[in-house]
Amino acid sequence: MSSFTDSAATALQLVVSLDAELLAIVGRSLTVSALACALACVIGLALGAWLGVARFAGRTAVLTLVNTFLAVPSVVVGLVVYLILSRSGPLGYLGWLYSFKAMVLAQAVLVLPVVTALTRQAVEDVELTHGEQLRSLGAGPTIRSALLAWDERHALLTVIIASFGRAISEVGAVMIVGGNIDGFTRVMTTAIALETSKGDLPLALGLGLILLSVVLLLNVLIGLVRHWRERSEGVEAARRVTQPMFGAGS
Repeated sequence: MSSFTDSAATALQLVVSLDAELLAIVGRSLTVSALACALACVIGLALGAWLGVARFAGRTAVLTLVNTFLAVPSVVVGLVVYLILSRSGPLGYLGWLYSFKAMVLAQAVLVLPVVTALTRQAVEDVELTHGEQLRSLGAGPTIRSALLAWDERHALLTVIIASFGRAISEVGAVMIVGGNIDGFTRVMTTAIALETSKGDLPLALGLGLILLSVVLLLNVLIGLVRHWRERSEGVEAARRVTQPMFGAGS
């Protein structure tokens, strides 16, 4: 018990004193996850919104494939990206293996199905109520997907926050393609695993405390976005109800 107490006290001291090594790992982890999330969202939001409104042969198979990728373990994603970036792989000439770029790519591939699937579901749900009206106005799948995605922007903001949480809490893929190199590719999750195996519990606990704080903050943000969405929808509903009254009075 005393060992745990001492480790926890030292970990707290590392966090409060803004230890240089701890800050470097945290900063690298946040940067990798933010870039990966941005890359995945650029592709996933557009693809998911389009899948939400488009109807084509083989759509069910595509959706099944996307949903299957949701359950793929991160180590499998890391293995695939490793093979692609290895010297004998199709992108081996880039020399990205065991680099910052490789970790960003691995996390982006891991997060992409999450963004695509959740976006598709959100857009398809609102398509059921507004899609017919847009089609009657001559809007094609691309225009409809853009308009409906904007209409569901609050829900999609939640998707973005959730995808960042998925990225920053991942360990298997970045460890495989990044190599967990001290000072270069070591992030919070890989550092926690390494320091725990070495017996350096204070640093592992300090990083774990920060990681839990980040995840807590993300969940608070999701709650705030949902509250903002409900409030916005309530104001819009009230406006629609009162608007005819003002029109009648004029």
